[in-house]
Amino acid sequence: MTAPALRTIESPGTGGGPAAHGGHTWAEARRLAFDCASPLGPEHVPLREANGRTLAGDVVALQEMPHYASSAMDGWTVSGCGPWALTEPGAPLRSGEASPVVTGGVIPPGAEAVLRVESGRVATQADGRAMLLVGEAASPGEPRPGQHIRKSGEEAAAGEILVPAGTTLNPAHIALAAVAGFDQLTVRGKPLVKMLVTGSEVVTASTPAPGQVRDAFGPQLSTVIRMLGGLPGPLVRIGDSYEEWLTALGASEAPMGQWPDVIVTTGGTGRSGADHFRNAVLALGGRLLIDGIAMRPGHPAALGKLPNGRFVVGLPGNPLAALMALFTVGGPLLAALGHQPLPGISRVPCGTTIDAHRASTRLMPFRWINDLAAPVHYTGPGMMRGLASADGVMAVPSRGIQLGEPVPAFALPWHQELRPPLVK
Repeated sequence: MTAPALRTIESPGTGGGPAAHGGHTWAEARRLAFDCASPLGPEHVPLREANGRTLAGDVVALQEMPHYASSAMDGWTVSGCGPWALTEPGAPLRSGEASPVVTGGVIPPGAEAVLRVESGRVATQADGRAMLLVGEAASPGEPRPGQHIRKSGEEAAAGEILVPAGTTLNPAHIALAAVAGFDQLTVRGKPLVKMLVTGSEVVTASTPAPGQVRDAFGPQLSTVIRMLGGLPGPLVRIGDSYEEWLTALGASEAPMGQWPDVIVTTGGTGRSGADHFRNAVLALGGRLLIDGIAMRPGHPAALGKLPNGRFVVGLPGNPLAALMALFTVGGPLLAALGHQPLPGISRVPCGTTIDAHRASTRLMPFRWINDLAAPVHYTGPGMMRGLASADGVMAVPSRGIQLGEPVPAFALPWHQELRPPLVK
């Protein structure tokens, strides 16, 4: 395919004003990413894929549960008072007759109770007939009418709601649906996410040589996307050429023939001639909803929408900057598509004084120290050491913050609580 001509996109902030740090504030970008999307429609998923999904419609009993009267014990079905003449399993019983049955076996017509195997014994009469007798281990009065019989419909009547819509499904719900005869369930839509990792200098194994960098996205991006409410789809690796970008963004490959709802890209969001995110989105007929954010790290982040309705989240190439952009833009977008609220922002007491910084919100990973949120070290855009030890992220306003002053903060997907640890 012949690539469309490359168009150069001018930065909205080339004049050096506040927009030089991004076209939107951090708070605006979060809200816009959430507001630009509508919840996806319901989908049908097999039971094995339903755990953790939200039910879109009631699960209703298709018939009585259980749908036949069955034995709760291994033993014999009996009719009338003993001793009982033994007959073939499953045959209708007349008074004074019994037949063998196993747990879950059908209760034949005429049966009044089940005598468990521990409570009975079989004796042979002089004429050779086999007779069932109550054994010495039986309890007084055993078997009582209806004893050890699971009645038809005792768990649910036909048409009864078993699991209401809006339930977050767990393994017990799924087992109940299976018992009720369902092979799949209708759940709220969840965005399928294709991941596009770029960079010819990226290596995926061993120690990188000078000029190379180890892939920080492949081992963790799928997991983070799942934590943020997305369904990770294919992860595609490409180099740095414009043609590769066009092909990868325009391709439709996905598991089971599904088209991704969101494409998350890494790298290529800068303003140099080697960065192709913006030009590729526009060349495919898309538009930019977010073109830079006034935040550090992660200010080159972008959000686009293609003519086919798919969203494209452009993350910077540096790992920490990329995750901060993913939390800022990708998290709210996936929440909106997946029927979830905008991720919340809390306030935590700052453990130090932080000076003002031009026009940017600074996203600072922090740890709890003496019930105060203290910024961690090693938080350069390409560093992951600081985030690996963090309890949350502070969103420090451009005016700075004073010691002990409440500062906006958000939880990491793998640390849902923003509370100081309990002192033991």
